[in-house]
Amino acid sequence: MPIVVDIDVMLAKRKMSVGELADRVGITPANLAVLKNGRAKAVRFTTLAALCEVLECQPGDLLHYEPEDPSDGVKAAHESGASAPVGSPPR
Repeated sequence: MPIVVDIDVMLAKRKMSVGELADRVGITPANLAVLKNGRAKAVRFTTLAALCEVLECQPGDLLHYEPEDPSDGVKAAHESGASAPVGSPPR
């Protein structure tokens, strides 16, 4: 996913634990972990706003865009018409 979540950076700057942030934002530690580890497919603006309020930051401090490397992964191979990486299941 080309959107990268940098919650760890802000947690370190604020010297705050994941559990404390989850409590103060009002989400479960499990849901915060999904977001923090880049496995989330979406984030509600209300959650993003609460994260920014608690961490005293801007949305851009938590999220940034990194283009995907087209030579990396099966998805890029399928989209470009290139061969799949070694060890990938046949198409």
